[in-house]
Amino acid sequence: MAVMLMGKKLGMTRVYTDAGVNVPVTVLSVGPCIVTQLRTTEKDGYDAVQIGYGDMKPRNSTMPMIGHDAKAGSDPKRHHREFRVKTDEASGFTLGQELKVDALNGTMFVDVIAQSKGKGFAGVMKRHHFKGIGASHGTERKHRSPGSIGGLCSNRGFGGGLKKGKKMAGHMGAERVTNRCLDVVKIDAEKGLLLVKGTVPGANNGMVVIRPAVRLYKSKARKVAEASSK
Repeated sequence: MAVMLMGKKLGMTRVYTDAGVNVPVTVLSVGPCIVTQLRTTEKDGYDAVQIGYGDMKPRNSTMPMIGHDAKAGSDPKRHHREFRVKTDEASGFTLGQELKVDALNGTMFVDVIAQSKGKGFAGVMKRHHFKGIGASHGTERKHRSPGSIGGLCSNRGFGGGLKKGKKMAGHMGAERVTNRCLDVVKIDAEKGLLLVKGTVPGANNGMVVIRPAVRLYKSKARKVAEASSK
């Protein structure tokens, strides 16, 4: 049964395999998440499960959200997300159900979604990895500039503005990032921790969304096929 969970990033550490190999891991505190709403094809046009995560004081919430979460027998939650399920899977969820990290037992790879760190206004060399302008032939105080942008001002005759998507200086970071196919190294159900190999977007204590990997790399798809055949 596919399930999506929310949690927060605690930080990075390392674990050692039985062979003594050092594996860098990110520690995620996952759940508990409360099922706050069940969407059905008859009422909403699709089947989905909405979950809430993160306690907050009622005075900091709104009356509609307090009433919405109260229908599930829950205190107001800070974050709400929903994930699609198949019609035959929807019966496996109930309003007010508590979902913990053990719902990912048996999952070998996960996708982790979070908001990346904001880095403010950045130039093209930092933001888009431009090489800059050559330092010879009299170039003066222009080494990190983007160069000419006039070649894309026509946009095939549709006005004189820049073509959409032109790489220029601007706000960097603070955007939704998905790290795909991270190896699940360890699940500690007692402490509600999930250890995944590699890095996760965002700062420590930032909210993350964890789901079973949607699209596997070929090498990892083979591992899943081998594990299921045993």
